[in-house]
Amino acid sequence: METNYSPLGFLISLFIVVTFLAPQVKSRAFYVFGDSLVDNGNNDYLVTTARADNYPYGIDYPTRRPTGRFSNGLNIPDIISEAIGMPSTLPYLSPQLTGENLLVGANFASAGIGILNDTGIQFVNIIRISKQFEYFQQYQQRVSALIGPEATQQLVNQALVLITLGGNDFVNNYYLIPFSARSRQFTLPDYVVYLISEYGKILRKLYELGARRVLVTGTGAMGCAPAELAQHSRNGECYGALQTAAALFNPQLVNLIASVNAEIGQDVFVAANAYQMNMDYLTNPEQFGFVTSKVACCGQGPYNGIGLCTPISNLCPNRDLYAFWDAFHPTEKANRIIVNQILTGSSKYMHPMNLSTVMLLDSSRT
Repeated sequence: METNYSPLGFLISLFIVVTFLAPQVKSRAFYVFGDSLVDNGNNDYLVTTARADNYPYGIDYPTRRPTGRFSNGLNIPDIISEAIGMPSTLPYLSPQLTGENLLVGANFASAGIGILNDTGIQFVNIIRISKQFEYFQQYQQRVSALIGPEATQQLVNQALVLITLGGNDFVNNYYLIPFSARSRQFTLPDYVVYLISEYGKILRKLYELGARRVLVTGTGAMGCAPAELAQHSRNGECYGALQTAAALFNPQLVNLIASVNAEIGQDVFVAANAYQMNMDYLTNPEQFGFVTSKVACCGQGPYNGIGLCTPISNLCPNRDLYAFWDAFHPTEKANRIIVNQILTGSSKYMHPMNLSTVMLLDSSRT
């Protein structure tokens, strides 16, 4: 049975989490790795086309200004921070990330990156996952100078971590152009196996760097993004090739997470079924208060899915009525639906447990 979404329902869930969970949980750092779905503005400090630094990005952010987030307002890490009673993490490249701000955590994510180093090469200057991890090591050295090595290790070990990778390895690599290098090298099933193998190395490295509680999001419903509808859809149907890719990738990611947890001997990694979270509101938009789950709020062309969101793009007056903000990224309202499931979702969405359960378990151990 589908779960209806309403602003009141989300507020009730958030009230429960904040009222009953936050007082029991010590403040903990939050670290974010990944791509544009979770980038809080690192790419604004880079010479790259993968940036969200122009109006109307940020139109519903508290400052009403673009922040580098690929959203009209808050993104998934912001809403998780809000739910656990912490300020949003700053981009690692931000000059403001000094002193006490370091103890809140840091966001290392960079739009355009993937699991593979050749993903997103068209964006040229982006922070690939290996470099994000280098910055994480550098961050730990900076914090160690502030509070000492033992307290730094404790801060990192007790932190919450979010990593979001995989979508670009399909959209901006395998399916970027017909007969791409990777599509000539691998069949789709073999490519997925290769991606999962490489992702395993990334997760193990994250553990090696001190992460002990990690949310790992699978790929969303990539084929349903307005950009894909504009290129491949005749009647609004999702692009089958990318939906098939997600259907192959996500179950194998869950299996990988179970395998790595078994190696470690504890549930360090938690799988978030972003695909199902997306499909709930994409297939039943009216239930969630959307007027459309196909047309982007900001853009141009069919489904507003062609090109970038710019000051001269079509712009919807009420972002809460749209599931997609731009050609690829959700609105803040859709992000809140996703985070609500991360916090309180059943095993259909979160495995082996949701974030509220994680936080309560961890609070009982400290």
